[in-house]
Amino acid sequence: MMTKIDKPGFAGLASAKFEPAKPHSDTPDPRYRPCVGIAVFNAANAVFIGRRQGGPEHVAEGHEWQMPQGGIDPGESPVEAAIREIKEETGITSITLLGQTPGWLAYELPAEIARAAWKGRYRGQTQKWFAFRFTGKNSEIDISAPGSGAHEAEFIDWRWERLERTPELVIPFKRPVYEAVAAAFGRFTG
Repeated sequence: MMTKIDKPGFAGLASAKFEPAKPHSDTPDPRYRPCVGIAVFNAANAVFIGRRQGGPEHVAEGHEWQMPQGGIDPGESPVEAAIREIKEETGITSITLLGQTPGWLAYELPAEIARAAWKGRYRGQTQKWFAFRFTGKNSEIDISAPGSGAHEAEFIDWRWERLERTPELVIPFKRPVYEAVAAAFGRFTG
């Protein structure tokens, strides 16, 4: 049985150097899977992060944490996708929109992971990021049965974290995007 770190493409990820996030125009690049990323801020200006339970494109030992993210369904606007993804991954529905990144941010998956994850259809993901204020209570958050059990769990644990720490917690190939998000949404941290 392979451990998370033994999966193809993970050797050396923790120490690898990755290019800065690739900004895109208002139209996502078709070589990248269009997605949304979501920074959910609590009243103390910390962001929700979840520890991924698996999947080759998301987990390397020591880098299991990330903010919610997900694909955009056909006919759905990016903000609609963000609201849906928050609910599907966390159960959170008590939110207020704070802002969004001006364009799209992209990251490339290591080639062998891209082949395994999407059968080579995409080089990586391009994401429109949104910031929301969480206006509910922590008891609203349900990562084990999000959406009252209507959705499969994405995370095995969660916590509130300082936004500026998120780049060091995420899998390294996503780090440049998280650095760009931390710079763009730093204004919401107090």
